[in-house]
Amino acid sequence: MKTPAIVGDTVLRVALGVMFIAHSVVLKYFTFTLAGTAQYFASIGLPAFLAYVVFAVEAIGGVLLVLGIATRWVALGLVPVLLGAMWVHIGNGWVFSAPNGGWEYPLFLIVISAVVALQAPAPAARPLAAGTDGTLRAASRGSE
Repeated sequence: MKTPAIVGDTVLRVALGVMFIAHSVVLKYFTFTLAGTAQYFASIGLPAFLAYVVFAVEAIGGVLLVLGIATRWVALGLVPVLLGAMWVHIGNGWVFSAPNGGWEYPLFLIVISAVVALQAPAPAARPLAAGTDGTLRAASRGSE
């Protein structure tokens, strides 16, 4: 039986993953194209190749979040991308509907990424038990 908290954690993680997939594939690939995104990066003083890196990190990270793979590390690994997005938009003001977009949405996604990272289950440590030969080994949990 799934508790409401587990369902909520899952919905938040999947929504964040879908957002990253949409932001990379729909926005950078289909809307602006990767070449256009690279030109934009260059126009604001960033290396053009970084657009391809950001595209890949967002797309792969989004898929991993949706699938629930390495959730804590993926969510934390996407924060630098979001900090970069916030930096790009910080001069435009707070509201994202401002000309060229504001910085509240990247900040909100940083908070959501941090929450997803905090909600991700940490790998549980297995207690050590003495084996029949006197060596220590990971104890069985029985219902794994």
